[in-house]
Amino acid sequence: MRLSAPIFQLKRQAKLLCRTEGISLNLALDRIAKKEGFQNWSLLAARVSSNQSTNGLLTRLSPGDLVLLGARPGQGKTMIGLRLIAEAIKEGRQGFFYTLEYTEKDVLKRSDTIGVSPTTLSGAFELDTSNNINAAYIIDKLGSAPRGSVVVIDYLQLLDQNRQNPELSIQISELKSFTNKAGLIVVLISQIDRSYALSGKSLPDISDVRLPNPVDLTLFNKTCFLNNGEIQFKAVA
Repeated sequence: MRLSAPIFQLKRQAKLLCRTEGISLNLALDRIAKKEGFQNWSLLAARVSSNQSTNGLLTRLSPGDLVLLGARPGQGKTMIGLRLIAEAIKEGRQGFFYTLEYTEKDVLKRSDTIGVSPTTLSGAFELDTSNNINAAYIIDKLGSAPRGSVVVIDYLQLLDQNRQNPELSIQISELKSFTNKAGLIVVLISQIDRSYALSGKSLPDISDVRLPNPVDLTLFNKTCFLNNGEIQFKAVA
């Protein structure tokens, strides 16, 4: 669905609506989104985020990268991950998606939403929804994955929800070492803490990552954060 105007102009319209009608910004954004054919602003933002230059993002990723992809719910982070995989497959690479959050049906539905049919992904795409997913499980499955393959893990905070799994910090350290050695591109989708909504920042950053258990986030060498249709990618200092 094509928007009637760039997203920054739609935001300006929402702010004007706030002033003229005395309503909250969230309500104004939702009204604008409905005019554009979306149920609410979050869905509009998720579509815009997933349609942003994923091509350009993939070219900025290199074998050995461990990437943190973070956003609040409904901002399009899962769809960005699937687009990265689709773009990698178009280049002749392999793509892997590990999820503790979604069923196979959910993932394929999201693929259809962004115009990536299951047949496009078949062959070079592996989807795993096992309840046994953790770092060791993923490393074992990817033992023969070709260098440059793109791996998306959904999501960071669920890897140690099973108390029998190692601590999250240990798992990320293991993934970092394996990623470097195998020459893969591994992207971990991450939750953002609720407190971000009160921060006034247009985009979250690494300080906003929800960490129920301690993790050294400097193990990630690149980050990508999304919010309201905006996307920011950068290397971790």
